Amino acid sequence: MTSTATKSSCPDRSRKALCRNPFLSIKFFVFCHGLLQLSQLLVSSYLKSSISTIEKRYGLSSKTSGLLASFNEVGNTLLIVFISYFGSRVHRPRFIGCGAILVSLAGFLMSLPHFITGPYEYDQSVASVFSNTTDLCQPEGMGSMGNLSDSICAPHASRENHEVLLVMFIAQVLLGIGGVPIQPFGISYIDDFASERNSPLYLGILFSLTVVGPGVGFMLGSGMLRFYVDIDKVAGGEVQLTNKDPRWVGAWWLGFLVAASLVAVSAVPYFFFPREMPKEVKSGKEISSKKSKDVLCQLTSRSEHVQNLSLLQFIKYFPVVLLRNLRHPVYLLVVLAQVNLSAMVAGLATFMGKFLERQFSLTASFANMIIGSVNIPGAMVGIVVGGAILKRFQMSLKQCSAMCVLGMLLCLILAFPLVFLGCPTQKVAGVTYRESSEFGRSTSECSIQCNCPKKAYNPICGSDGMEYISPCYAGCSAVTIANNSVLNYTNCICISDNGLVGSAKPGTCGTSCSHLLLPFVVLSCLAGILASTSHTPSFMLILRSIQPEDKSFAVGIQFMLLRVLAWMPGPVLYGSAIDTTCILWEEKCDRKAACRYYDNTLFRQRYLGLQFFFEVGAFLCFVMVYVILRRQEKDASHVAETTTDPEKKKLAENSQKSPESKV
Repeated sequence: MTSTATKSSCPDRSRKALCRNPFLSIKFFVFCHGLLQLSQLLVSSYLKSSISTIEKRYGLSSKTSGLLASFNEVGNTLLIVFISYFGSRVHRPRFIGCGAILVSLAGFLMSLPHFITGPYEYDQSVASVFSNTTDLCQPEGMGSMGNLSDSICAPHASRENHEVLLVMFIAQVLLGIGGVPIQPFGISYIDDFASERNSPLYLGILFSLTVVGPGVGFMLGSGMLRFYVDIDKVAGGEVQLTNKDPRWVGAWWLGFLVAASLVAVSAVPYFFFPREMPKEVKSGKEISSKKSKDVLCQLTSRSEHVQNLSLLQFIKYFPVVLLRNLRHPVYLLVVLAQVNLSAMVAGLATFMGKFLERQFSLTASFANMIIGSVNIPGAMVGIVVGGAILKRFQMSLKQCSAMCVLGMLLCLILAFPLVFLGCPTQKVAGVTYRESSEFGRSTSECSIQCNCPKKAYNPICGSDGMEYISPCYAGCSAVTIANNSVLNYTNCICISDNGLVGSAKPGTCGTSCSHLLLPFVVLSCLAGILASTSHTPSFMLILRSIQPEDKSFAVGIQFMLLRVLAWMPGPVLYGSAIDTTCILWEEKCDRKAACRYYDNTLFRQRYLGLQFFFEVGAFLCFVMVYVILRRQEKDASHVAETTTDPEKKKLAENSQKSPESKV
């Protein structure tokens, strides 16, 4: 009697112990992994939100900043193949924790350039209220002596810039390497130890966070760029700029510290999870049919076969599977469509903030807020709607491809007008506008007597509606100051105001077409929603069109190709296209630095033209997929109707009714 009681109580005690230990709960693992994925995405997406600010701070071209944004894919791509091999051979939670520590270190390294470089220096109209150093028109030449842009290029300045880039590129490589085990190991761990009923729910939560994360990253960027870059070095009263000034640089480094700290905290629990945990208890009796058990046994045996391979055998086996899948026309075309869409997204995500800033004269903070609160949530809505339609109508593969074709066609229709929704290039004297003024002198000649420094950049807006790159170039010889800030510039001989000598206000004139911002944002958001509806159907086309034993490999190959062909070259391609539209470069140490003025029309045409090009590429790939699947369906039905062989007829009918053809 006693022994029976003891035996029955032992399982109850062990079960209670398991319930009390959160590290033996798959639900707690899902919570920790969701937090980690969100934090990891904060680090990677925050860079994109602050890329234009980093360009301005360190004098980078868009091509260089695009290369920087895509460099994290280098480390990721080099190791992604080995993740497929080591998937179930290692202590997955600890590997995830180590990867998270690398991601955290990468985040802290990204902020390091702020602390190893001196304070941000910008061209000032009045270097100090109590100083005679000015950027006004002074025929004697005294005005150019104190201007910061004419300071001698010290030997350490060029070296300092190279050190900044080196640190950032190393940080990006570490970010890519650290991110390799996080999602694959987390997904496989959850799938192994969650119940069959709850596993899709848990994975759905994690996939939704991969969309929400970038939105939170852009919102973080919006908040941090409101603070001045040297908030830790300079008192607030000493800063003469506002965030609307084109010379303003926000505290880009602060967001990296926040995101990296969150990743470090999120990494801690992973070192306490076991290598294997008890399978989650099923909520009810789940009766599996003999057929499903047989399928499960087949998949398990195939998985064990792959696991029993040595590393050398695995490396030899990988190209065989790669070639076998690439010869499959549906798989290849769907991956190419996703490559087009991913390259488009990579470029848009990296430079959309900069585009909005330049095209509609927005602050970096406001541009990031639009992206984080409108565009990214719109993409998430599109993914959810696409998945819901797929589930509701139980679509076949041909219907999935038709849905992708329709979504991309509607996206193209809405995206085309965006090329014409933008602002013209502002009139900048001596840069984009060289006509003669009412005083009979050209805009580039009237300030010659002022001996203006060539590298000066302190934009002002004249009373004639024209922008000048500095008060000196407008011929202004007087300034009105109140509360340590410039109110306006007067006696400007290059500015004609109804036949009189005009005045100017500090800051850029802007593009004066803010009324186009709302329709642009609405159309771009709707186009993003429609393009995103193809996300889930395209994945289903891949999973349902290849051999079951190749699914895990095919998905790994798919992501590897997306990184190599889209995420790595995409930002560089967009950055190079943007650089070709620059009409006035900043110069540092006799080299091109950041661009000061763009041809807005060319910027819009090339930036959105690339987007349209990739969308057309994806559309054509989906059309070809639809044609192939339709032909296969017709061939199968023709065989079923015409063949007299019972076995062939049954095989053709089964291919039409196969569950693999339904999602």
